Order: sequence, then C-alpha cells, then structure tokens
Amino acid sequence: MERRKVIIIGTGPAGLTAAIYAARADLKPLILEGHEPGGQLTLTTEVENFPGFEHGVMGPELMANMKKQAARFNAEFKSVMCTSVDFSKRPFTVTDSSGASYLADTVIISTGASAKWLGLPNEKELTGRGVSTCATCDGFFYRDKIVHVVGGGDTAMEDATFITKFAKKVYIVHRKDTLRASKPMQERAFKNPKIEFLWDSAVTEIQSNQSGVSGITVENLKTGAKEQRPTDGLFYAIGHQPNTSFLNGQITLDNHGFIKTNNGPETNIPGVFACGDVQDSYYRQAITAAGSGCQAAIKAERFLEGH
Repeated sequence: MERRKVIIIGTGPAGLTAAIYAARADLKPLILEGHEPGGQLTLTTEVENFPGFEHGVMGPELMANMKKQAARFNAEFKSVMCTSVDFSKRPFTVTDSSGASYLADTVIISTGASAKWLGLPNEKELTGRGVSTCATCDGFFYRDKIVHVVGGGDTAMEDATFITKFAKKVYIVHRKDTLRASKPMQERAFKNPKIEFLWDSAVTEIQSNQSGVSGITVENLKTGAKEQRPTDGLFYAIGHQPNTSFLNGQITLDNHGFIKTNNGPETNIPGVFACGDVQDSYYRQAITAAGSGCQAAIKAERFLEGH
C-alpha cells in the first residue's frame, strides 16, 4: 500500500486549510474529498463574513479558490469518500470508496456535519434562495422581511432571536406544544416581541418564484388543517449530523456524535486530528473551521517531527 505522511479526510474550509498548510510544509498530503466536495459552503450563495472579501464572495468560489491554492503547493485530491479506517496501529490504514487503501503516518478528519433536512422536494434547490441552515450566515439578508424558523431546541431559539435583529417578524414552527430548549433560551424567545410560535405544526411544502422562496404550507398536526403562509425565508434549526460513521467507534465522540478534541485538534488517538464542524457543534462557521484546519496541520507536522 502507498504510504503518506498526511491523509486528510474531507474538504470544506477546515480540510482545505489543513491541505494548504500541510502542502506548504512539504508533507505532500492526500485529500479524500468526500460526499460533498467543498463542504456546506458549496450549497450557499454569497458569504459576507469571511475576512478579506470586502464585498463578499460566493461560497462555491471561495472553496474552489482554496482547493486551487492547496493544489498549487502539490496537495493531491481524490474524488472519493473514506469508507473505513484502522487506527489500531501506526501507520494507520485508510480505505476509500474506490477500494484503494493507504497507509498514513497521520490523519486529519474534516468530514463536517450535515444539516438535517425536512425532506421536502425542492428544499435543497432553494438553498441560498430562501432556504437556509445557518442563521448567523444568512440572517443579514432578511432585513425587514418575514422569516419562519423550524425547530424547538436551543439552536432554533438562538437562531430565531438572532434573526430578529434584521427581520420584522419571525415565526417558529414546532411539531409539539412544548419546547425542548433550555429555560433561559425559551424565556428569551417568549419575551421577544418579534417572535411568534406556531405550535403542533410542520412545514409540508415550500412555494417559490423566480426570486426564491415565496411561501410555505404549514399543517397543524393535531387538526390536520393546512395554511398557506407567505414568507421570505425558511431557516432549518433541527440539528446537524456529524459525518463520523466511517470511524466505527475508534474515535471518542460526545453525546451528540461530534468528535471530542483536546489541545485544539487532538483526538484520543495520537496522530489522528480533527477539525471543522465534525468536532465543533457550537460555532459552525467557515472562519472557525479554517482556523481549526490550520491547527490540525501544524499539530500533524509537529507530531511527525517527534515520531
């Protein structure tokens, strides 16, 4: 099997930043791009909070430029998914979806966390055109508009509260008549005059026009009554699923399935590092992911120097 100093599993801002740093350190990293090359930013439109872009940058363009930057320093990319790993001994073994296996002296995991969707027919094609999974990324675009947020946990309350800084009205759609959010988060939402709750309800359809989302159908789950509601934006706040199934229990995870890290990107296995949303359930921002990718690459380089 081919042996590599560094194998990076997954891309996105974390994996691509790790690739840039590892490649510039002459570690000749191999990057397995995964099921969503470029990560969730490839599903967004304009990114206005990534430093260095005064007038914003399109998400796919930002990721494409990061990949080109890493390739310029001889990082190697393969359009495959990682299907399994063996971290029981060094060098580690990494197997991809083409059936190829590699030996790796260090591994950087940057597989991200995928937003949970409602499963509606046109929701993904409307991402960036009225459907969003990131309030802090997209809330700014809904100034003086009407927005609906789906969810009942802390994330939903936090997102709804954040969006009220811009929107004139925010409706929270929740399947039950009680929230699972913490009491302080509930109270904050209840006290906000811009927030209104639609209890025992679910979004069953999204209407759109040439500009994007124009309305939604909300069904009362107790009565079966359906209501057509105009809206400018639909935010999903029903959680993220970290992409860790290929690890097969070899890396310590927290109660929500995110990789536990210490001292920055270190996992419970020496020589295996994690960065980006796969180990960050709190910030989930492109810039924090990129920063953790930098940390992971530097830690991998120093680990190799010491071993």
